[in-house]
Amino acid sequence: MSINGLEAVQLSKSYHVDSRQIVVLDNVSMTVQGGSFVVVEGKSGSGKSTLLSLLSGLDRPDAGTINLVGTDITDLSEDELAPFRNRTIGYVFQSFHLVPSLTAFENITFPAELNRDRQAAAKAKELLRRVDLTKRMNNFPHQLSGGEKQRIAICRALINSPQIIFADEPTGNLDSVNGEIIMQLLLELRRELKTTLVLATHSREISSKADSVVRLVDGRIENSSEKVNL
Repeated sequence: MSINGLEAVQLSKSYHVDSRQIVVLDNVSMTVQGGSFVVVEGKSGSGKSTLLSLLSGLDRPDAGTINLVGTDITDLSEDELAPFRNRTIGYVFQSFHLVPSLTAFENITFPAELNRDRQAAAKAKELLRRVDLTKRMNNFPHQLSGGEKQRIAICRALINSPQIIFADEPTGNLDSVNGEIIMQLLLELRRELKTTLVLATHSREISSKADSVVRLVDGRIENSSEKVNL
């Protein structure tokens, strides 16, 4: 595994609803090479979001191990995980998850300020320029369209120059036109920054752009494929 990649070994995750045990992921293993674009593909309920949450350290597996950009995060405490996530990863959610009481600019700078980055404001302004939203920097989330919110969310994910980006159905709440714009922007910025991208989707069109595809069916990997450049 390259230093900017990840390795997951035999991950399992279940939830209890009343007296029932619902298995969401069952013995999932995968490796992501640093600098690559990997799609986790599957229908709704296949376990995509849960897998990304585990890989990024937002949730913990019931069993299995996760090595993320050279660090075994499996047994890290939350006090250890939180700053590690902030330094190392960026996360783009389907539902944006912007803080409603903060402006677009403040939403972007927040992760950098947690790192006490003195360049936070300058970096945020450059990202806003890059996504053509400088004029919206002082707007609050409720004043932004869905596409604008997702562009702000991408800027927030990139502010700390993460080694790896996780994106969970980033176009799922957007129309087809804005969805295409967001995907092109995300892929373009990922290439410029030479960062790793792990993206969950049910879209075969998005999957066709990836270096490799991991397909989940009912919480298990059905198959994985890697494109070979001849």
